[in-house]
Amino acid sequence: MAVNQERFGIDLRLLRDLDRIKSSRDPGHDLSVRTRAQTGRVDLDTYEGADNLVQALVLRLLTPQGDLAVLGHRTYGSRLAELIGELNSETVRNRAKLYTLEALTADPRVKEVKSVTVKQNKRDRTQVDIAVNLLAIDSDTALNFVFPFFLERA
Repeated sequence: MAVNQERFGIDLRLLRDLDRIKSSRDPGHDLSVRTRAQTGRVDLDTYEGADNLVQALVLRLLTPQGDLAVLGHRTYGSRLAELIGELNSETVRNRAKLYTLEALTADPRVKEVKSVTVKQNKRDRTQVDIAVNLLAIDSDTALNFVFPFFLERA
């Protein structure tokens, strides 16, 4: 079954490159712009379809749970921020996996989380790389991304 791209919507491009999500230490960026081919005018750039879903999931992981409570979204986000300051141990990586699973399954566009693996980054002992493999609603094609998370403040 092909992915129904319209179910994932369209949103402003907040993360520049979904294939290389650089750092959980630097969640904000300026909005991206593009030039419209038809008019030559500059407009805000967007993600749509599966790319929009990946961006939404990464932003959910970057947002500490409860930060949007004042806006009526008290359960939005993830508990990964609770791990900042912890040592990079197997126990902490298991908690990171649990918190990631909780956040991903809270999104109604996620049908099934196939796997989440959390590994210590080889170059930076304060970084864990969270690899996600999931199925979105109306899709039989897996969606994969890797999210870097730092256990130490910048």
